[in-house]
Amino acid sequence: MWHNVEYRKFTYVFFILLVLFTIVMSACVSMIGAVILFVCGLCLYLSCAVFTTLRYRNIAALSNYLQAVYNGQETMDIRNHKEGELSVLKSEIYKITSILKQQSDTMHKEKIFLADSLSNISHQLKTPLTGMLVMSELLQDEALPQEKRKEFLAQIQTQLKRIEWLVTTLLKISKIDAQAIEFHKQPIPLTTIISKALEPIRIPLEIKEINCHVECDEHILIHADENWCIEAFVNIFKNCMEHTPVKGTLQICCEDNPLQSIVCIKDSGCGIDPEDIPHIFERFYKGKNAASESAGIGLSLSKKILLEHAATIQVESELQKGSTFTICFHK
Repeated sequence: MWHNVEYRKFTYVFFILLVLFTIVMSACVSMIGAVILFVCGLCLYLSCAVFTTLRYRNIAALSNYLQAVYNGQETMDIRNHKEGELSVLKSEIYKITSILKQQSDTMHKEKIFLADSLSNISHQLKTPLTGMLVMSELLQDEALPQEKRKEFLAQIQTQLKRIEWLVTTLLKISKIDAQAIEFHKQPIPLTTIISKALEPIRIPLEIKEINCHVECDEHILIHADENWCIEAFVNIFKNCMEHTPVKGTLQICCEDNPLQSIVCIKDSGCGIDPEDIPHIFERFYKGKNAASESAGIGLSLSKKILLEHAATIQVESELQKGSTFTICFHK
């Protein structure tokens, strides 16, 4: 405490004034009064010294606490319910350190997620790129039969389309994460969204002879951005179609009530493993029954889009009996 310049200055000034007042008192009043004044002043100084020492100890404890937090130790509850400036300071420091700790944990999780995402993206790109590299080397062989040449070129084109879809979808997810997209919401019939979302997969549905049945009242309206909602439904329909066997069924039905508009999408596919259900909307997650070319981002994008429309999506599934996706647009 004596190393504190302010405390030393206070001590010097206090004793100089005390000595001066004692001299004046002895000269003008009496020696006894001067002694009493000096003793009272000394007691006052000692009281201040004790009080200041205690405050310095508390401040030192706060300093040690902050140093511990800085070194990554868990935050301890240093708050107390006593009145006083120091108690208020302790409470405020505890609040700030708790917030900083939460922010630090969040940043750490985000770094891990980013690292995992980059690893997954590199893996998703590496597989088709490796295949295209091998095929491009084979195409350089002048003795390669024309049929094989056409086959390799078709495969390269397919892989390029897959990479294009992957990059485009990742950019869409990133824009939504960064809130860089403005959704232009307006009343639109659910039948319009469902019909337009089915268009990209009608040919694959016909090839697999999947019976697609839609039951939706034309008067059911939702407040949504048409293009983005179509994007969300396309990914869900595509997922159901890919997991539905030849000559299977895909049923889409809509309901409407004063609180919400509901869309149920049911397929007769292989179903989802119970362990996968809690994770199928996570980015890059691939379940046990996922196709080998699946990137694990389609359903993640759909959920993000639906959340931006104040909608929820849930899935129920039973192995070998199909899955049902339920989407609720809240009014």
